[in-house]
Amino acid sequence: MSVLLMQLAGPLQSWGASSRFARRSTEAAPTKSAVVGLLAAAQGRERTDDLADLGALRFGVRIDQPGTVLRDFQTAHHFVGGEAMPVSERFYLADAVFVAGVEGDGDLIDQLHHALLAPVFLPYLGRRSCPPARSVAMGVDHDHALEQVLRRQEWQAAGWYQRRRRKEQQIELEIFLEATPEDGPVDSLRDQPVSFDPLHRRYALRGVRRTSERVANPAATRPDHDPTSVLGGA
Repeated sequence: MSVLLMQLAGPLQSWGASSRFARRSTEAAPTKSAVVGLLAAAQGRERTDDLADLGALRFGVRIDQPGTVLRDFQTAHHFVGGEAMPVSERFYLADAVFVAGVEGDGDLIDQLHHALLAPVFLPYLGRRSCPPARSVAMGVDHDHALEQVLRRQEWQAAGWYQRRRRKEQQIELEIFLEATPEDGPVDSLRDQPVSFDPLHRRYALRGVRRTSERVANPAATRPDHDPTSVLGGA
């Protein structure tokens, strides 16, 4: 099995898993359905195309910079007639950074990596109004499992955010991993894509296991002196 690693960073992101009607919320981390949609778009797949191979990929994400929840109000009018639509609430994550990965067959992973480097349809971070600020593709790992790959990555937070936490030598980052049968009781999220067909979108429940990893902070402040130096021999 191989792992495709992605960096999801931008001024605004929105990852809805249970949005309905006039309230469009966002999860704290990217959803599998949105990332699979991003990959399918990069390959040039239509919304009515089969998703079985992409849906079977195991998904995981690490929160490197959680961002800030932002609420927006939107108004709209019917194109024909001009009647006003209900005011809707839209929630976004501002200044967030995530490291995401999908694990699966090596040939498919390589195909997806090439697609991200030259996408047919431009990627976006949950909504079309949310373009990425960095290159999405981070590379492919053919030697390690998904969890290991996510744990091994250097901290990808923005420089200003790393400096804000310069008093901390190590930073604890939360990781969300797609659960396996061996994980036992876990949380569930309805973001397993079954169909993106506009006439019949379907999503199934997916188990999610939470864990964390401590990574080095490259902007951490180093001590200016060594208090033990006075203990040295004469």
